[in-house]
Amino acid sequence: MGPLHGFRIIEIAGIGPGQFCGMLLADMGAEILRIDRPLTGDGIAIPARFNLMNRSRQTLVVDLKKADGVALVLALCKSADAMFEGFRPGVMERMGLGPEECRQQNKALVYGRMTGWGQEGPLAHTAGHDGDYIALVGALAAIGEKEQPPAIPLNLIGDFGGGGAFLAIGILAALLEASRSGEGQVVDAAMTDGAASLMTLFYGLQAGGLWSEERGSNLLDGGAPFYRSYATLDKQSVMVCALEGRFYRELLRILSLDDVDPNTQHDRNHWPMLRERMEAVFATRPRDEWCELFAGTDACFAPILTMSDAIKHPHNQARNTFVEVDGITQPAPAPRFSRSESKIGHAPRRPIKPSAALLRAWNLPGSDIEKWLESGIVDP
Repeated sequence: MGPLHGFRIIEIAGIGPGQFCGMLLADMGAEILRIDRPLTGDGIAIPARFNLMNRSRQTLVVDLKKADGVALVLALCKSADAMFEGFRPGVMERMGLGPEECRQQNKALVYGRMTGWGQEGPLAHTAGHDGDYIALVGALAAIGEKEQPPAIPLNLIGDFGGGGAFLAIGILAALLEASRSGEGQVVDAAMTDGAASLMTLFYGLQAGGLWSEERGSNLLDGGAPFYRSYATLDKQSVMVCALEGRFYRELLRILSLDDVDPNTQHDRNHWPMLRERMEAVFATRPRDEWCELFAGTDACFAPILTMSDAIKHPHNQARNTFVEVDGITQPAPAPRFSRSESKIGHAPRRPIKPSAALLRAWNLPGSDIEKWLESGIVDP
């Protein structure tokens, strides 16, 4: 049983950050009922079997454009511990499913809200995606090579880091507080807020005169020759992160750069020359040879692997970092717990239980279930 076993959560289905939040909570054992809308053909179509962030939870297709569909969700709120949604501000209120309406059914209900810009502010009602949100808080401008446009860091920082993970943290914190107070509350998780929070270290460094806004010129953005990636002879890549002095000395030793004074490590005047020398040295051997040379050392070295290669790496295999479910290899639940182990409950598919059985499990009256099935509000 995962650590969230026994908690019931309603997820109003969406894509990206809310979907990721639902996966995290479900993998940790929460019983999540994912309320999906009838298929419209809009958005990015991913076959259900490969939409991995929908794993570990049940799906119920409900027409929320009809009053009976709204009534169904309000009835579910009575036995739920939390609910979360990812629409633009005001959409849930217009449907009759805003925080006030839902918490009238259950005063202890935690109501999570996931948006890009937040519930208020000049941009609150404006469309956007991950790149827009991280652009506005200074994160995107800090990523990439010097004198090149910013590099796009997938949608990891806004959607999943600053969005889904922060929403999950907020819901968990509010559930803890509700267990003491008996009162739920609204969790306003904005991707701009979360991404800004992830940048806290760098705002502190900049305030202290320790960070330049010129990309590729700092300690942690590829500017330092001892914290960056290098190409190898076979056109593969490796990463070195030898920040501390003892690790840096080990790096110099393995690269046979005996004439480099390790005491000048943080003298930025030396960085361009040392970067060129390291580029030349790493280009003399294929990646696997460098892996053998660095094996077992503290030089903070790693090969840069593709997703296909990462699955096969011995360390990841030893820790079962990736698992196979329904024939698809995917990341295992994280973090890990010593006693109440998280697990992937089942593969994503729509839906996996008849609607009547799902609704009965949530203690809804049989007469109401029959009415909703007959009216077509939910799929059978």
